[in-house]
Amino acid sequence: MSLGRLALLLSLGLLCLSLSLSVSAQSEEDEDLLEDLNDVDVEDEDLELRGSPVLTACVPLSVQVTYKAPEPRGEHYFAESFDRDTMDGWVLSSAKKEDADEDIAKYDGKWAVEEMKDTKLPGDKGLVLKSRAKHHAISAQLLRPFSFTNKPLIVQYEVNFQSGIDCGGAYVKLLTQTPDLDLAQFVDKTPYTIMFGPDKCGEDYKLHFIFRHKNPKTGEYEEKHAKKPDSDLRTYYTDKKTHLYTLVLNPDNSFEVLVDQTVVNSGSLLTDMTPPVNPAAEIEDPDDHKPEDWDERAKIQDPDATKPEDWDEDAPAQVPDESAVKPEGWLDDEPEYIGDPDALKPDDWDEDMDGEWEAPQVPNPKCETAPGCGEWKRPMVDNPNYKGKWKPPMIDNPNYQGVWKPRKIPNPAFFEDLEPFKMSAFSAVGLELWSMSSDIFFDNFFITDDRNAAERWAAEGWALKKTAESAAEKTPAAEYKKTDEPQPDVKEEEEEGQEEDKTSPGNTTQLHYKTCRGQCFKGLV
Repeated sequence: MSLGRLALLLSLGLLCLSLSLSVSAQSEEDEDLLEDLNDVDVEDEDLELRGSPVLTACVPLSVQVTYKAPEPRGEHYFAESFDRDTMDGWVLSSAKKEDADEDIAKYDGKWAVEEMKDTKLPGDKGLVLKSRAKHHAISAQLLRPFSFTNKPLIVQYEVNFQSGIDCGGAYVKLLTQTPDLDLAQFVDKTPYTIMFGPDKCGEDYKLHFIFRHKNPKTGEYEEKHAKKPDSDLRTYYTDKKTHLYTLVLNPDNSFEVLVDQTVVNSGSLLTDMTPPVNPAAEIEDPDDHKPEDWDERAKIQDPDATKPEDWDEDAPAQVPDESAVKPEGWLDDEPEYIGDPDALKPDDWDEDMDGEWEAPQVPNPKCETAPGCGEWKRPMVDNPNYKGKWKPPMIDNPNYQGVWKPRKIPNPAFFEDLEPFKMSAFSAVGLELWSMSSDIFFDNFFITDDRNAAERWAAEGWALKKTAESAAEKTPAAEYKKTDEPQPDVKEEEEEGQEEDKTSPGNTTQLHYKTCRGQCFKGLV
């Protein structure tokens, strides 16, 4: 069976493996099944990945997947999977944050390299932010500085909010290459070229893409923020799954932000950043002021109009309806409410202290069948003679000069940078974070200018993790329904599989799927 075919079946939930991993049958029956699968001709475009009937009429098959750390291939500037079980190459900041209380100013948040708490891939390790309500800062040098020339920049890494996220970030900073860059003194004010990644506080779900642009006239840097994604980001912060965040910058100034290899935001560095990269060519003259006699009133009251003699400003807006007739049976002498005849004065009532006792009011039972009780009054209606206070009618202002605006002058700060992609080179990647939640899991950092290299790295890392997590969700559904007939053979196979799980050597995980012998493919080809 080809790796492409295996990857296709993996995406359907039929098999679980990384493209770089081996698959072994656990029985003669499984060997036959793998041969059957190899004979099936399935085209990608014929598949429906969601709501597929593939999982409805299948028999269990155990496929052993051995975790193997992804290997960087192709041109790259940084690759880190943490599967060496060490933070070698990473530098913890020993600095203090300025303008912060002394008790929280230190970057003393704890980091660890470990597996996820509920890992589906034993042996897969990542960098974990361990502390709550602490400043964290850790960074690592690239293999060599990245310079923006004629190739794209691709940055990708994984995040899993294992314990959810209340208020905190999980973004990365690409630290600008400067002569005095000291990773041990990495703080929030350390110059960076790009900041990218998820951030949340309360109900504000963000996915940052910020770059610092150098003003060619002043030499000063200004942060440029990408527009907010249209997609609903909530799920990525709440489902406790591992998500792959990718930023792609192209030499033509276009950008893409992807989550799990799906574009959630895109645009141009020239037109979709706030504030804009290039300032306006003209600005309003700050020294220009509106003349005192400038008339901006489009309409004015007619100066020649006079109030009509019969205009009554004192007429009320509403008057009693003279045509109304009191309904027959109206009880004029009966009040709507009466004292409760069944109420008794409390024994401890003291009239000197509490005043004269009165029974609580209840609806008058005599009014229940009558159209009404009490004094009848005519209902009020709009007064046809009401005109209100007289005002002269409005007419066009013959002296109208329009809304005044200051005149435009050339912007003295104007410049035109048509290649904002050519940002400051960066030489390190860092995490400088404050979080009210712990156990944020980071993994598989990769920086490259080769799209194929990034895709291979994702296929060997995140794709395997996603498949393992999906398999864990699907496993309960693979049990036989309560209405199915007893399956003794299958039960024995499951028990044997569980026994094998206990004795399997190495960092392996036994993923049990419902797969099939031809029947399931009828709806796919």
